[in-house]
Amino acid sequence: MSDPGESDLKDGELLKLLKELEASPLITQRELSSRLGISLGKVNYIVKAMINKGLIKANVFKKSNKKRTYFYILTPYGLEEKARVTYRFLKRKMREYDQLKKEIEQLKKETAARV
Repeated sequence: MSDPGESDLKDGELLKLLKELEASPLITQRELSSRLGISLGKVNYIVKAMINKGLIKANVFKKSNKKRTYFYILTPYGLEEKARVTYRFLKRKMREYDQLKKEIEQLKKETAARV
């Protein structure tokens, strides 16, 4: 995602956000903020950036108590981006896992040598 907010948003956060929007199209930004553990302002900024980039569409679903409820839909481009982000995230996590395995083996060797 080459948009404002990209540098502030890690693949893991973007993936969680896309998953939440896909699973719960009627979710509010306040609920997203709570579920993802990021500020409401950041959620609003990111959602606007995603709309401008064409990753999602936000349609007004209903009006109640003078508040708008939005229905978020991942666009075909948004689904493609979700797949790319998933791949990058998985690739990074696999590298981290391999590095941790090496470190654990090294620590085991060091501990065995001392015992």
